Amino acid sequence: MRVLRVQYGTTEAPKQFAESLRTTGFAVIANHPIPHDLIRDVFAEWGKWFDGNDKMNYKFDAKTQAGYFPFKTENAKDSKVKDLKEFFHLFLETPIPAGFTGKTREMYDRMNGLGVELLGWLQENTPDNVRKLFSMPLTMMSSGSKETLLRPIHYPGLKGDEEPGAIRAAAHEDINLITLLPAATAPGLQVKDLQGNWHDVECNPGDIVINAGDMLQEATGGHYISTTHRVMNPSGPTAKDPRYSMPLFIHPRPEVRLSERHTAGSYLEERLREIGLLKPGEKKFA
Repeated sequence: MRVLRVQYGTTEAPKQFAESLRTTGFAVIANHPIPHDLIRDVFAEWGKWFDGNDKMNYKFDAKTQAGYFPFKTENAKDSKVKDLKEFFHLFLETPIPAGFTGKTREMYDRMNGLGVELLGWLQENTPDNVRKLFSMPLTMMSSGSKETLLRPIHYPGLKGDEEPGAIRAAAHEDINLITLLPAATAPGLQVKDLQGNWHDVECNPGDIVINAGDMLQEATGGHYISTTHRVMNPSGPTAKDPRYSMPLFIHPRPEVRLSERHTAGSYLEERLREIGLLKPGEKKFA
């Protein structure tokens, strides 16, 4: 499985990026414009917060889906075992917990800007017969969206008493348009090819992994692939080490029509129920 490492700023980058998402669902962007020091500092701030004692003061709201999700809250679609992680949902209008600098919001804004640029690359390099399926250009789908989500994640070190079959993030596909994932603090990300084989995804400091989500696959009639991926547990001497990651999920506005069967809002609510974050009958959007 050949996930392309695309050099940001080169003339070939947009076409290479689109081709990698078409054939594998993933791409790696090297030399991206988000400062490495900013990413490092934001990781450090959230690492300190997850180690603190006031997390439950920010517990998530089921309707807005914003806030802190305690350890073992979420399961992957079709998985009965909870993932070994805790996380925080930060949307455009979500207040950041006390004690943070403005760097998290800066990172949100910079990553969102890069995400819109990458959607423009896809718009330009998608065949005409696929583009005609769009209800609007890809870049307009997420314009002004309050659903684009930054998710700081803490995977605690393993204790050895984990439930059988429990891993840091069970096999799943993302629901959104595209996901931007700066290099995590430890390896573990794997992607599944069409033959069912798993492959490690390398992401060096200074790189960002990008993957297509189900909404992009839906809007393009399957032209871009939403690929199954997971985060495996560490083993050996690193088993007790924590892992931190911070994906940004680029979401359309809820009313955006993706296909004849789904708006962005209806597709997201369906997925939130499947992964245990909305109860049956609950709605996120009025």
